[in-house]
Amino acid sequence: MAYLELEELTKQFKRKTGLFGPPEIVLAVDHVNLSINKGEILGLVGESGCGKSTISRLIMQLISPTEGSVILEGERLADLPPDEVRRRRRDFQMIFQDPYASLNPRMTVFSALSEAILTRHPEYKDDIDQLTEKVSELLAKVGLDARYIRKYPHEFSGGQRQRIAIARALATEPKLIIADEPVSALDVSIQSQILNLLRKLQRELNLTMIFITHDLSVVKYIADRIAVMESGKIVELGEAEDLFENPKTKTARELLRAIPKIQF
Repeated sequence: MAYLELEELTKQFKRKTGLFGPPEIVLAVDHVNLSINKGEILGLVGESGCGKSTISRLIMQLISPTEGSVILEGERLADLPPDEVRRRRRDFQMIFQDPYASLNPRMTVFSALSEAILTRHPEYKDDIDQLTEKVSELLAKVGLDARYIRKYPHEFSGGQRQRIAIARALATEPKLIIADEPVSALDVSIQSQILNLLRKLQRELNLTMIFITHDLSVVKYIADRIAVMESGKIVELGEAEDLFENPKTKTARELLRAIPKIQF
């Protein structure tokens, strides 16, 4: 059985066409079927507006599907009551594109990480030493020193902030990570460090991961399989190496051609 399944997943939005005109129906995700195995990194790629981020929001239960289901470990998430969805959300976490926007500027690193840790381990609430040790362990996992524990997001570089965001995602001990354009806001010199960190964590913690990007050059070195999206549909799916060597669709070929080539 697949760890995560998307079954005929569909999402429609209504968009105003004018002051008095009827709303237009926009099909953001169009009957997507996709299975992701435990411990796999799936790259979800496509041009902006193709529906990638909508799929991530549907999986996270931030929005409800118009049709279809998100099935996690055999359980249809839409069938669960709200309290149970909140409890299950500890098992699937998200890393966002902009680490500064996703971190509360008024919370120290300790506050942000301890808040997430307590959702999984409420017993640490009255044990500050245990909680501090857990926060320090998380920082070490993402390559940051424990001396940063009392600092605020504005005191870090973009790459450091993204490491803190990754640590926060790991704080609930999830099984599934959705990384939505996690390196696109970072300098090129930092991107490879974050990609290597994500790959390392995935192997060490046996995480299942969906890596969303518009840039095939980024996903090439991290994904086991790649799904290509166009206009809300999955138009190509295959092993990462096969897709790069023999793309079958026009969309995949165009994304490959968009990869910058260095000439000397």
